[in-house]
Amino acid sequence: MMETRNTELETRNPKDKIAQVRQLREQAQLGGGQARIDRQHAKAKLTARERLGLLLDEGSFHELGMLVTSQLLPAEERILGDSVVTGYGTIDGRLVYVFSQDFTVYGGSLGEAHAQKVVKLMDLAMQNGAPIIGLNDSGGARIQEGVVSLAGYADIFVRNTLASGVIPQISVIMGPCAGGAVYSPALTDFILMVKESSHMFITGPEVIKAATHEEISFEELGGAEVHNTVSGVAHFAAEDEAAALNTIKRLLSFIPPNNTEDSPHHETDDDPLRMDEVLDRIVPDNPAKPYDIKDVIRHVVDDGDFLEVHEHYAANLVVGFARLYGRAVGIVAQQPAYLAGVLDINSSDKGARFVRFCDCFNIPLVTFVDVPGFLPGVAQEHAGIIRHGAKLLYAYCEATVPKVTVITRKAYGGAYDVMSSKHVHGDINYAWPSAEIAVMGPEGAVNIAYRNEIAEAEDPEAARQRLIAEYREQFANPYIAASRGYIDEVILPHETRPRLIAALEMLQNKRGDMPPKKHSNMPL
Repeated sequence: MMETRNTELETRNPKDKIAQVRQLREQAQLGGGQARIDRQHAKAKLTARERLGLLLDEGSFHELGMLVTSQLLPAEERILGDSVVTGYGTIDGRLVYVFSQDFTVYGGSLGEAHAQKVVKLMDLAMQNGAPIIGLNDSGGARIQEGVVSLAGYADIFVRNTLASGVIPQISVIMGPCAGGAVYSPALTDFILMVKESSHMFITGPEVIKAATHEEISFEELGGAEVHNTVSGVAHFAAEDEAAALNTIKRLLSFIPPNNTEDSPHHETDDDPLRMDEVLDRIVPDNPAKPYDIKDVIRHVVDDGDFLEVHEHYAANLVVGFARLYGRAVGIVAQQPAYLAGVLDINSSDKGARFVRFCDCFNIPLVTFVDVPGFLPGVAQEHAGIIRHGAKLLYAYCEATVPKVTVITRKAYGGAYDVMSSKHVHGDINYAWPSAEIAVMGPEGAVNIAYRNEIAEAEDPEAARQRLIAEYREQFANPYIAASRGYIDEVILPHETRPRLIAALEMLQNKRGDMPPKKHSNMPL
């Protein structure tokens, strides 16, 4: 009888079991159900799985935890997969780990099961040295699960911290992200937001109104424009979800999978010896006249391709990724077309964060300098420009990746030191003939150094102008610094591309170690 029963099971059950698996998969694919999917689409938002389909190479996604359910909710309320889709796949053939919060299931809220799935994924990403990408669309902590939800957030925060500088972490805000939920994205390397549909804030408009009587909309409080222009919390703002996901793909093309590997190399037809005569005419003869440093960058890098980071925040400093002869580099550059390229609190923070990211992931730094100094003013001093400026200085001093610097025009005062000068271990430092390297600009220097002489002159203004011209002739040039070895060579602007490529090739095996320590204590 036993033999007969086993035979019957073997012949009867396989199809039933296969059907059961298929049924469970179909059920999980629906998330919170078709009605909630329709509501998601009505808001011009994709579902968690549709987003993964756009982000990853076709057919590459392998889901993990599809059948996980909350063990704290009543059985009749449990939904397969809980409120997040997790797994791994490829982008341009390279391994990535991805979690995508499902707003159709409990509003994407985070509970115990949700957190455990994310934590498991982050552990796998760390163990296998691949980027982790979070697609955030959540109502926050699951109230029904109480402190367990808060514990889940903390488990994720710890792993964000452990992964920092080891694997790239990218967060995309594709809906609400409020309360404690905002801190995981804030701990990652890059945050992308979608205009009009994504929001980040610690406390929402209603709580603010009750506490401070201020009335403000979701968009005004924590929309993509606010966090890309005012707070600096987000690095990119996309017009829609598809554009945000495409930006991730482009961003990852410049970044290695982990801190032990070099950035990806892309073949290029752009001649490494190309010299662009346009560069000879970009910097105006009038030192007070602005120009767009992005024109310089695009004429130098491969195919003019430059991915700007934090484009709309602290526009007096430009940072982003490009390639030189196929090799990814991080670009840091003053923007003379905005606040004359002066360094202030926000631009110092922006630059420091970017420099440290590049150093974490072995991406060489190319710095274009045209800086009149730090922004003066009571507001800046009282808000801590000393502390914030020290962050950028610290970042450059700490960076051990290849560092190549080009001074295009002004490099005055302490800002000259900060901007990857030879004295903070810049490896190769070039200057264009238009470079002005001095303690301060001619007018300020003359007003201070020759104050008495000007006051005693028959024509004070004529005397002042004569002294300014003399100072400019004597000091506002790159040759004194070059004679000291602080500048390795004065190059012609059109020579910049081949010089940078040659320098980076020479430095490709650079080794640099910091003194043994538990960790640094940079000014925060």
